[in-house]
Parts: sequence; structure tokens; C-alpha cells
Amino acid sequence: MTILRRGNARDHKRYLWILSTIAPGCALLPAPLVDSTGLVLFWWIGPILVLVVIPVLDVAMGRDGSSPRDEDYEALSNDRYYRWCTFLFLPIQCIGLAIAGYLWSGSDLGLVDKLGLAVTLGIVSGIGINAAHELGHRVERLERWLAKIALAQSGYGHFFIEHNRGHHVRVATPEDPASARFGESLWAFIPRSVGGGFRSALVLERERLSRKGERWFSRDNCLLQAWSMSIALFGSLILVFGPVIIPFLVLQAVIGIGLLETVNYLEHYGLLRARRADGRYERCSPRHSWNSDHLVTNVFLLHLQRHSDHHANPGRRYQTLRSSEEAPQLPFGYATMVLLATVPPLWRAVMDHRVLAHYSGDLTLVNRKLEGGRVNRPMPVDR
Repeated sequence: MTILRRGNARDHKRYLWILSTIAPGCALLPAPLVDSTGLVLFWWIGPILVLVVIPVLDVAMGRDGSSPRDEDYEALSNDRYYRWCTFLFLPIQCIGLAIAGYLWSGSDLGLVDKLGLAVTLGIVSGIGINAAHELGHRVERLERWLAKIALAQSGYGHFFIEHNRGHHVRVATPEDPASARFGESLWAFIPRSVGGGFRSALVLERERLSRKGERWFSRDNCLLQAWSMSIALFGSLILVFGPVIIPFLVLQAVIGIGLLETVNYLEHYGLLRARRADGRYERCSPRHSWNSDHLVTNVFLLHLQRHSDHHANPGRRYQTLRSSEEAPQLPFGYATMVLLATVPPLWRAVMDHRVLAHYSGDLTLVNRKLEGGRVNRPMPVDR
């Protein structure tokens, strides 16, 4: 941990955050690495980095439980260095996508190499949604527009609406499609979350426009703005490289969405907010999100793993998020947990007893599906 102690006094990880640009950089690296080494394995650098290298580094570097001091909050929040670490993601992401489109449209790559390239760009696309997540929570107009641009590669523009105005309101309740239920497999969760999130975004944006007296087909429609960016991006690439890249664009977008939804799955699995006497759910607290303080993945994903503090205080920028002892803890970093989630029996062996321990063994407090398709809705309690 020596490298941490050499950092800025306010943030020991200050000079590590620039390493978050390695994620979009994966899109730029395959061709040079293959050319210089002759190893076609580097077309698969995205999954190699995220699913192999980062889990190993998480184990080697361990956890980082340090939190910023309260007196440093304003200085950290206003330090524009941290914003540029997120801004840099976008040009690297766009350049990488264009290079990948060029490579895919050429005749030199075999089917397996093209598949590796698409998977690598899909991982960049999914992590791009995480960059959009950070930018989309900000009140500054520029950052909110940049969030929509970051979502263009995945075609997942409705995430901008649903995450901020839907998920954050309903998190850890049966009404939230992005909160996984106890015993629910990843493969059952993904279609429920994708479909439910899309429908919720439509309703939320329609209601917002109605309150403003605006029609659906309005320049103020945030969904149409985000989707238009995807259409413009994909249309431009197809125009330049031809229809041959359509399978590539679809595949990388599907992989990106799948990665995002897998992360959604592990962030709130089985957790449930209690209901107050007035029938409303209690305020979201750190107890309602799974946390992980593994250093490497936290740097790679801009503190996304400090999800408990993010939901309790969604206005905090990533550099100000704190570790929480109150929050339930994942045994590994997100990169490792993503792998476990793809194998339901293994996931349940690792996670189910942790959910039950969090609620002292009381299944009535767990977000779970009941017989007949019903879900557990906790009885109101005095709070």
C-alpha cells in the first residue's frame, strides 16, 4: 500500500484515478498488441483484463478501507482533476469504437478474432455505462449531456432516466426491477431488469413531460435525446464502414448491457427496505446495498463498489464516497463477483448465507419471491 501513502493528503488514491481510463483504452490496444507480439489472444484483452487480471490484482492489493475526511469534502468535490478523469473516458471510447469498426469491416480478421474484438468493445461499452452513471448524477448540464453520449455505444439511453428517477427511488424494494431477489438467478434477473427498466423509463419521462406541458415528441424528451445519439453514432459507423459492421454493433451493445445488468444484480441481491407505519419504505441507508472495498476494482470503476454510500448520498462525487461498516460486504471485488453470478449454484453458495446473516436469519426481512409469483412486501413497522 506504499503507493497510496504517497498520494495527496486529502485523497490517497488521487493519482490512481487516471488508471480508470485503462477501460476504454482496451479498445485501442488489441491491434497494436497483436501486431507487435503476433499473439491473437490480445483481441480478447477486454475479458482478460476484467475477468482475469483485475480479480488477481484485487487479491494481491487487498482492501482499502480509507475514507475522505469530512473537512475535505468541499475541496475534493470542487477539484476538477477528478472530473477530467471521467471526461477522458469519452474520446478514448469513441476513437476505440471507430478503430474496431474499421478492423471488423476489413477482411483480415477471422471469426474468432472478430468475436474477441466484439467482446472487448462490449466490455468497454458496459464500463461506459458506469462512466455515464457517474456523470448522470451531476447537476451540471455539461456532465449530464456527456452521460448521454457515453450511453450511445450501448444504445442504453433510457438508463439515464430509469437509474436516477426510478432505481434510486425504489431501490431494495419489490417494485424495483434492478434489485435482485433472494434466490433469483442472474439469467432470470436480466430480462426482468431490462424490460422493467425500459418500461419504467417510458412512464417516468412521459410523466415529467406532462408536468411541463410538453408533448412526447419534444426536444426536451431525454429519452429521444439519448436514443438519437445512438442512432447518429451507429448510422455514421454503418455509413463509413458499411452494413457489414451491424452484427458487431449489436453484439458489443448486448454484451455491454449484460455487463451492466450483472453488476445491478450483485449490488442489491436479496436486500429489502422495511416499510414505515405510513406504508412508505424507510429511507435508503448503507444497509441496502452490497459494498466492496477491494482497491483495484474501485479505482477501475470510479468507486462504484462503495455503492452503499452512493445510494445513501447520491449527490456525492466518486472521489468523496466513503467506506461503510454498516453496509453488508461482498467477499470479493465486482470483477470476481460477476464471474460467480454467471453460475447460479455457485452464486447462491457464496451469497445466500450472507443475505440471511445480514437479517439475522429472518426470511421475512429479505427481498424474495414467494409462492404463486408474489414477492415479499414487508409489513409496516413503527419507525
